[in-house]
Amino acid sequence: MQTQGAHIDFSHVSVEFDDGAELLTACRDVTFAVQPGQAIALIGPSGCGKSTTLRMACGLLTPSEGSVLVNGQPVGKPRQETAFIPQDLGLFPWKTVLQNAALGLDIRKVPKAEARERAQSALQQVDLAGFERSYPKELSGGMRQRLALARALAMRADLLLMDEPLSAIDALLRESLQDTLLDLWRERKHTQMLVTHSIEEAVYLGQRIIVFSARPGTVIADIPNPGMGDADWRDSLAFAEKCLEVRRVLASGSSQWADGEGDGR
Repeated sequence: MQTQGAHIDFSHVSVEFDDGAELLTACRDVTFAVQPGQAIALIGPSGCGKSTTLRMACGLLTPSEGSVLVNGQPVGKPRQETAFIPQDLGLFPWKTVLQNAALGLDIRKVPKAEARERAQSALQQVDLAGFERSYPKELSGGMRQRLALARALAMRADLLLMDEPLSAIDALLRESLQDTLLDLWRERKHTQMLVTHSIEEAVYLGQRIIVFSARPGTVIADIPNPGMGDADWRDSLAFAEKCLEVRRVLASGSSQWADGEGDGR
């Protein structure tokens, strides 16, 4: 089932946290927009505000300054049309695979019969049909990743936000799940934002690659990636060249931080 992707607009966004002793600036003056149906990747050093940016997009965090709009509306609370996959996947160990897949629908008060049907359909899409009565502890790491994705797909979201969803699995399985994400994005046409520390993953799954500086994070580059989605893209010379381009931008941002140009003072 195709969806109409959401439009996202970050305008001069800054976030500060008060730990009781001092104010910590997570990100500063973040500005970029994501068009409906686009797939973008966010990359940058640890602690630069990438996850914070996702949490603002899904309504779990309010900016200290600036605005975050989804489809032209301020995001003051979680949207029913947004699906979020956190770093820890957010699976409930005491619930079965089917119950985990239907969790977002249950929270949204979708009728039980419809929720079950949609959850089963999502499990089939990610090749987990037949495991409905299993529990997360009985699944492999890759299967748990796919279960988290199935829960998001069951919601038929127009916006899919993912915070390093593939970071804890081996390289070959990671590539396979990257292909799954790509195929589902093509099929459903949702807007997709992925946080990753992997340059190769960013170049494989992002039509645009948003590069953040070190903390306080700000956008230092918005790199177009028109080859994303092409046949044999991962094995092409253009893919390797784009990875090198992103690596150079990241290195440049790190150098600015070391030279005192990005310390926020």
